[in-house]
Amino acid sequence: MLDLGPFSNQSFDPKKWINSATQTRHPQDSLDNHLVDLEMKLQMVSEEIAASLEEQSAAALLRVPRATRDVIRLRDDAVSLRVVASGILQKLKKAEGSSAESIAALAKVDTVKQRMEAAYETLQDAAGLTQLSSTVEDVFASGDLPRAAETLANMRHCLSAVGEVAEFANVRKQLEVLEDRLDSMVQPRLTDAISNRKVDVAQDLRGILIRIGRFRSLELHYSKVHLKSIKQLWEDYDSKQRASKLSSERNEVERISSSNEFQSSSPSTSFFSWLPNFYDELLLYLEQEWKWCMVAFPDDYKNLVPKLLIETMAAVGSSFVSRVNSATGNVVPETKALAKGILDILSGDMPKGIKIQTRHLEALIELHNMTGIFARNIQHLFSESDLRILMDTMKAVYSPYESFKQRYGQMERAILSSEIAGVDLRGAVTRGVGAQGIELSETVRRMEESIPHVIVLLEAAVERCINFTGGSEADELILALDDIMLQYISTLHETLKSLRVVCGVDHGGDGVSSKKDTGLDKKDGTQSTRKVDLISNEEEWSIVQGALQILTVSDCLTSRSSVFEASLRATLARLSTSFSLSVFGSSLDQNQSHVVSDDGTGELSMGGRAALDVAAVRLVDVPEKARKLFNLLNQSKDPRFHALSHGSQRVTAFADTVNELVYDVLISKVRQRLSDVSRLPIWSSVEEQTAYHLPTFSAYPQSYVTSVGEYLLTLPQQLEPLAEGISNNDANNDEAQFFATEWMFKVAEGATALYMEQLRGIQFISDRGAQQLSVDIEYLSNVLSALSMPIPPVLATFHTCLSTPRDQLKDLLKSDSGSQLDLPTANLVCKMRRVNLD
Repeated sequence: MLDLGPFSNQSFDPKKWINSATQTRHPQDSLDNHLVDLEMKLQMVSEEIAASLEEQSAAALLRVPRATRDVIRLRDDAVSLRVVASGILQKLKKAEGSSAESIAALAKVDTVKQRMEAAYETLQDAAGLTQLSSTVEDVFASGDLPRAAETLANMRHCLSAVGEVAEFANVRKQLEVLEDRLDSMVQPRLTDAISNRKVDVAQDLRGILIRIGRFRSLELHYSKVHLKSIKQLWEDYDSKQRASKLSSERNEVERISSSNEFQSSSPSTSFFSWLPNFYDELLLYLEQEWKWCMVAFPDDYKNLVPKLLIETMAAVGSSFVSRVNSATGNVVPETKALAKGILDILSGDMPKGIKIQTRHLEALIELHNMTGIFARNIQHLFSESDLRILMDTMKAVYSPYESFKQRYGQMERAILSSEIAGVDLRGAVTRGVGAQGIELSETVRRMEESIPHVIVLLEAAVERCINFTGGSEADELILALDDIMLQYISTLHETLKSLRVVCGVDHGGDGVSSKKDTGLDKKDGTQSTRKVDLISNEEEWSIVQGALQILTVSDCLTSRSSVFEASLRATLARLSTSFSLSVFGSSLDQNQSHVVSDDGTGELSMGGRAALDVAAVRLVDVPEKARKLFNLLNQSKDPRFHALSHGSQRVTAFADTVNELVYDVLISKVRQRLSDVSRLPIWSSVEEQTAYHLPTFSAYPQSYVTSVGEYLLTLPQQLEPLAEGISNNDANNDEAQFFATEWMFKVAEGATALYMEQLRGIQFISDRGAQQLSVDIEYLSNVLSALSMPIPPVLATFHTCLSTPRDQLKDLLKSDSGSQLDLPTANLVCKMRRVNLD
């Protein structure tokens, strides 16, 4: 059989089909026989197809008349159906018109009937209310509380039926009195049932209270019964403290009476050791109540037991705060002696000099962590309760710490400020000749060591904020960290000012920086020269090395502060994600579908757990603070965001100040050597005339310029140790090399600028002076070339004009070579050499 599928394809290609068919033949068959067989098969298939088409066409022609008759019959049926439907519609319209008035009359009659029935029921209720009012006292006298509850419920129903009728006003007041009376009769029985675990009795009494609409009374009475037992647990601490105090006083008396023999007194109970035990006992008590209420009050236990804990925390709240405050004060001897705590310090109710310390806050966080463990256990115990109830419970559990959290920023700022104030940055070396270098290196060492110490303090503050507030006070933390960073950098700035005096670039305690390159004062230069004379060359280089080490302080501060700020941004970003889920991402809807997971375990979902976070519990009821904090946390995701905005600016300013100090130190020797160059007498000296013909000798560079040159050539060796300190790995080699080259060029450029400024100050120069100055400039130019530094055009112009004989100077300026000179400088040299260009 042939496959007819390819023939129905629109892209059928006969040639491809024939080639494909010939490839499938058996190798032993000849091609001609294969093609003959293929042709025969095609012919047979085509004949079969033609016969099938002819047969089906004949059958179709026979079916056409029959189908035509069916279509005509269906059309006639549709016409007749349309006529019948039209007749029915007309009959309905006639019936509607004739019966509309009858229907309206029936509707009025039905309304009257309903009103009459309502009036009848009201009269029955009124009659029943009258009868109930007359018999209710007998019911109460019988002591049948369920019947009394049913009677009062019926009276309430009847009153609601009769409405505000004046005749029943007294009955309404009587009903309220009777409900209070029944409530008071139920209470002692309910107390006994709850106290003695009488499940059936408790359920009956609950039904009575609910029947008269007094379920709130059940909640209040349940909490009232158990609060007595829980308060005894809480007051156990005071009892132990009093017993310990009495024992201590008794032992003291016995010690005195027994000839000062030592008697050991029982130590007082610490709140830190007592609080976990209290939480354990309270948790056990609540677990037992939860299990009992599941049986006694299966519809109410999810609310009853959590509200008991809420009432408990409200009852002991003020005492809890007082104990926490005292416990935090006891960890520091100074505040323990005064029986004061953190809140007393923050309120200023303390002797001068008593400040809040890290140990105070750490003790508070330790207590808070104990409460956090208890809170997580409560979450697990009450996991079946609604999220709103759980959040109220968590808020109550953490409520004793709220007054502390509201002042967290003040606490953190005081602690960090005290820590920063205790950082000693000055070198403890007696000042004197030869001691400047030692004091400088010691101070720089302390500055460098203080930076990681301060960063550790800031990181500890971030950790304390997360541990204590869960990040809800992150905005206050950032403000505190920024202020502390400013305080620390201000201390560094003050230290830098004192180091300027130690380095000899300032000569007074006012911290005024030395003169810049272009404005050196004569008097200042004289003082500098005299000061340098007192400093040995070895100590001078020691000062230079110390000043260069200040660059590592700046680099360390910049890198460590940027790393800390990046870490702080990452922390804020994590808080943003957490808060968006807990405070803003989980709405407290009615069905609480997002609170419990779908696996049937009863565990809280991720959104439910996030909403019970210590920070979320605080923020959910203060949307304004939550919104401000969330905006701040969102900003932290921007790479351009600076968590410590002012601190970052001051770090940059400090780096600039350090660069200025280092530059002033490195250039100070140059400034001192060049301070009087413009007033040297050799510039105006004239060569003496003698009767003898003496040979002329080449001039040599003067000591001032050789001293500067030697200093500049030695500078790379001084920069090398610092560069090696930077290139602690291969990746930093290029950076270190660039660093050394940059400072070398900077000092060389400054020296050149100072020198050129001195040259501009020369008023007159003789031919001999010009020759000497030309040699000096050439020496300095060679030094600059050795340092791979280009010669400034101004300096090159000075050298060219001074090395040219005076009578050829005018021609030089007019020649082609003169166009390459700095024209103002060339004119100045002509003025110095008294060459008239006119």
